[in-house]
Amino acid sequence: QVQLVESGGGLVQSGGSLTLSCEASGSMSGFYVMGWYRQSVGKQRELVAIIYSRGPTRYADAVAGRFTISRENAENTVYLQMNSLKPEDTAVYYCNYRSGDNHEYWGQGTQVTVSS
Repeated sequence: QVQLVESGGGLVQSGGSLTLSCEASGSMSGFYVMGWYRQSVGKQRELVAIIYSRGPTRYADAVAGRFTISRENAENTVYLQMNSLKPEDTAVYYCNYRSGDNHEYWGQGTQVTVSS
């Protein structure tokens, strides 16, 4: 089992910045993928950014160049730095962990609201 605890959501004006954090604990495998997904009202959950335990990252086209995902291995924590936020970034952001043998876990979600 892996537990994920998210923090850092909130309300920000368009053009502003926020940083989300996700701390993982429990039985983590040597190879894994962690990342962020988001879901806005009436839409399906979508990938925002992921980072592999070996380093590579991947971003959705909608956030590439504005968001940065990073990892602090010693703390088993993944961060999502979000800059130049837009109203369309408003959503519940979920942390995700997937182990090398495809066990998947989700955080409880944190609300990000960007006002215009």
